[in-house]
Amino acid sequence: MNKHLAIYATHPAIVTIHGDDAFDADGNPAQYDETVVQAYINANSYKAQRAAEYPPMTDYLDGVVKGDQSQIDKYISDCRAVKAKYPKV
Repeated sequence: MNKHLAIYATHPAIVTIHGDDAFDADGNPAQYDETVVQAYINANSYKAQRAAEYPPMTDYLDGVVKGDQSQIDKYISDCRAVKAKYPKV
């Protein structure tokens, strides 16, 4: 997870970030809590890890179009393996 996205998600008053400096809607410097941001990153890191390892959805769709249940089952099994590897925190 990107630190800037975590800052925006945890500190809604912040609308702009340049480097490590954050600003509110009026352009005033704004503070953010690094601990809260890091906790958000840690709690949501599984999403990016899963996304990077999921098989392509086209594998599933191809199986559906062809009526190939074994291909569909393999896709589902592969997705479940990724979910098990990167559980929600």
